[in-house]
Amino acid sequence: MTVQEALLVLADGTTFEGEAIGAQPPSGVTGGEVVFNTVLTGYQEVITDPSYAGQIITFTYPHIGNYGVAEHDNESRRPHCRGVVIRDLARRRSNWRSDDDLDGFLRRNGIAGIAGIDTRRLTRHIREAGAMPGAFGTADQATLARAAAEEPGTDGRDLVREVTCAEPYTFSSPSAARGSRSKRVVAYDLGIKTTILRHLGEIATVEVVPASTPAEAVLERAPDGVFLSNGPGDPSAVAGVAGSVGELLGKLPIFGICLGHQLLATAIGGRTYKLPFGHHGGNHPVRRLRTGAVEITSQNHNYAVDEDSIASVADVTHRNLNDGVVEGIRVRDVPAFGVQYHPEAGPGPHDARYLFALFDELMEEHR
Repeated sequence: MTVQEALLVLADGTTFEGEAIGAQPPSGVTGGEVVFNTVLTGYQEVITDPSYAGQIITFTYPHIGNYGVAEHDNESRRPHCRGVVIRDLARRRSNWRSDDDLDGFLRRNGIAGIAGIDTRRLTRHIREAGAMPGAFGTADQATLARAAAEEPGTDGRDLVREVTCAEPYTFSSPSAARGSRSKRVVAYDLGIKTTILRHLGEIATVEVVPASTPAEAVLERAPDGVFLSNGPGDPSAVAGVAGSVGELLGKLPIFGICLGHQLLATAIGGRTYKLPFGHHGGNHPVRRLRTGAVEITSQNHNYAVDEDSIASVADVTHRNLNDGVVEGIRVRDVPAFGVQYHPEAGPGPHDARYLFALFDELMEEHR
């Protein structure tokens, strides 16, 4: 295999040497906001998570691609991330389930990558300087530096428009218990993951709707509950969703995850802010305040809810033990709650799957 030398250049000028992998754009340049993810396994699920729209994913685990990829493990129709950065690409996959190797998967889906990068150095730099725009590829250093400086990042951009579905569709799990199918949930697709749909499908028939769906269209469907999905980017830039959620509050039980949690907080008057380098990984400790239990959680977000902004209308239910960030809220006067992390895992631990059962109980109480 011919090795093509490549560079990664951050917006502050920091440069890393590597080699090109995956699909290569004709311009030799791929730009986006550079973040890092600490999962040990599950690289395919991470790459296909729509929450990474606009971002370049750096994997901190050094060996990526060793078990290939399998169609069943995709979290969306296609990857929405801008690119991937890794230390060592496994050239031979070893897994009876796999139907392709990672490099072939990236090429097939038009995703560029760069390997051979000192990801420890890159991760330390992002931790100290914060997530920032960058560009990588086979173009010369000056071209990449210019592209990195011109890359807008994710601030102030409605990236949900890039990942939401175009038309409503229905998801129903064939393995769901017969009684659960009588419930109906409308799920706002802000970048929804397939594993979330599988969990929701165990408790209800799910109608997935575009992010632009108004509240009255949801109420016309007469669901038992409303789900607000994960998704990419700046919650303050997502058009219309928080307003629709505000109109639904008190009329139907609501459960939000990740961006959905942030938009629920926005709908009750809360504010969000950008974290220095976000939470991306499968090993974040979160305390459930009611019981004191600590859950190891899957996370993928760059923004968080300002606790003071929701103190008068909601209670904090979960808190990140690494930095104290709000990880869950419960609205006081209406049946609505949200969590910042990903209880569905995919990839990650399963400690928080009970939250889907809590949503089921909440819908049962308000039928």
